Amino acid sequence: MTTIPDAYLREVLAETAEQLINRHIETAQEWHPHAYIPWSAAEDFPDDYEWSSEEAKVPAAVRSALFVNVLTEDNLPYYFRDIERMMGREGAWGEWVRRWTAEEGRHGIVINGYLMATRSIDPVELERGRMAQVQSGQVPEPPTLAEGLAYVSLQELATRISHFNTGNMLDDPAGKAVMRRVAADENLHYLFYRDAMQAIFELDPSTAVIAVNKQVQDFQMPGTGIPGFAAHAKAIADAGIYDFAIHHDKILRPVVLRDWGVESIEGLSPEAEAAREALVTKIDRIGKLGYRMVERREKRLAAQAEREPVRA
Repeated sequence: MTTIPDAYLREVLAETAEQLINRHIETAQEWHPHAYIPWSAAEDFPDDYEWSSEEAKVPAAVRSALFVNVLTEDNLPYYFRDIERMMGREGAWGEWVRRWTAEEGRHGIVINGYLMATRSIDPVELERGRMAQVQSGQVPEPPTLAEGLAYVSLQELATRISHFNTGNMLDDPAGKAVMRRVAADENLHYLFYRDAMQAIFELDPSTAVIAVNKQVQDFQMPGTGIPGFAAHAKAIADAGIYDFAIHHDKILRPVVLRDWGVESIEGLSPEAEAAREALVTKIDRIGKLGYRMVERREKRLAAQAEREPVRA
């Protein structure tokens, strides 16, 4: 298959990008991180301070989600690097890259501020994690604009869902407000990328299907460079914050199958037809795996509830 050069895609879709960023600016609401952080809950950290989980009043799985979420946001420099590589610096694409970067920067600020004010996470562990994450510079690196738009469409929606579900598990109105505010931003970013990818489907459906298949087959949530990421990801899945069932039901089916309509596209190249078959099969397998994991989790929780002593 002949790959469409990124420069050509950017030029042909320049008007689409301009329309999408204008829509975004008209829709986005101005907000300020300082207004969401519960400063009244904060106090100084003495030199001999040692964090205890008893201070947090946050379940361990939710701490894992907060840890992964904020360190992902802190890794913004490397996401900016790849977004700019794919979309370029000029015109509407470049304007979007800069706008997206400015908005994403607020996310790390507000979540970090909330965590420090409420002492929900060990500040030493968090800073060591940030240093390790940023020094490793690990982020997914889609090789083309088409694959990049496919990935960020899925990733931004996944991040929005993860942030929102994390907030729902916080027994704290300020924490819920922080995570919902960030999730609202991520949703607008997702809409930009989803509709930009839709334009590639309309321009060259074969290129689009192949790109989406490659990204769905190898999809990874941000955070692979975070210390202890595998254990944190398992805790997040076990808590139902983000797992394969959510990935299937809330992302792959509504975006890939419904919005992009990959099952009903006609006129695909032989390579794209093979990619579509592999894509649909992969989505089905993820769904079946996700449902089995949910079933096992529910059985485990039911067994734990039966073993717990009855309290008077």
